[in-house]
Amino acid sequence: AAKENHGAVQLQVRDTGSGISPEDLPHIFDRFYRGDKSRQGSGESGLGLAIAKSIVEAHGGTLTVESAPGKGSVFTVRL
Repeated sequence: AAKENHGAVQLQVRDTGSGISPEDLPHIFDRFYRGDKSRQGSGESGLGLAIAKSIVEAHGGTLTVESAPGKGSVFTVRL
């Protein structure tokens, strides 16, 4: 969902997946970080969220996440 918020655009992406553990949450935007150890052989590099955050910040915005195990995640981009 996208909306205007005090002159900025806010885009939120929500999922109803398994959520992100509190231990992993502070690191998910770090380059090469992969929280789910069982997926390390899946060809994923752990760069996607780091790249997304860099792009958003290069445009003067922010990328944040709220998540709880078993309840999914909400990623918010503000530009």
